[in-house]
Parts: sequence; structure tokens; C-alpha cells
Amino acid sequence: MSAIFYHNEEQKSLAEKSLKAAQQKSSRPIQTKILENSAFYDAEDYHQKYLLQRHPWLMNVLDIEPGTELNDSHIAARLNGYVGGYGNFAAFEAELPKLNLDEKTADYVRNIMKREKRGNF
Repeated sequence: MSAIFYHNEEQKSLAEKSLKAAQQKSSRPIQTKILENSAFYDAEDYHQKYLLQRHPWLMNVLDIEPGTELNDSHIAARLNGYVGGYGNFAAFEAELPKLNLDEKTADYVRNIMKREKRGNF
């Protein structure tokens, strides 16, 4: 579940405005919930970066195993979004230098985006 948790009314208002602005730029409904902060528990390891974990070759290339390393990896989070259909080809290409992927790995992600008709090809 995608969620924004707020601690006070000001944060709630800012989150609602941000979500509304993002929705106007997106052709797909944004499913993010805006919820009052409460007790938070990390999901089990097999739920973390679930969409990325469905690509064992990519996980192997990244040399990341489920657990704290996967949970804390910025690159894993970004790739989880791209292979899951969030983001587009132009954004992936722009972000590619920061992701520090070799060309074979970048092609793998591009092919997933193409095959799944993701990324505005």
C-alpha cells in the first residue's frame, strides 16, 4: 500500500494538495492514501520491493538479498517502481546515470518496461 502519514493538520493539508497536483499530471489514478500517523510496522521481507523480487536475474545482478539491505536500497526502490509500471521511459533514462547500472542491466529494465507496455513507449 502506498501511503502518506501525517502528524498534524498542516501536514495533512500539504499532502492533500501534493496528491491533487500529482493526480492532475497523471493519466492513471494515484492510489496513495493519506492517513493519520499511527503505529508503523515494516512488512515481512517477502513483501519488500515485491515487484522487483519477481525478477530474480535483476536481484542477482544487484547482489541484493531480501532483508535489511533490500529494504534500505534506494536503487532497489527505484527499480521496483520502474519494473512495476511506475515512471516512464524518459524518467528512467534521465535517472540512469544515478542508478549506476551497466548497459546489460539497463536493457533488461527497458525490456521489462516494453514487454509490459510500461514506460510510455
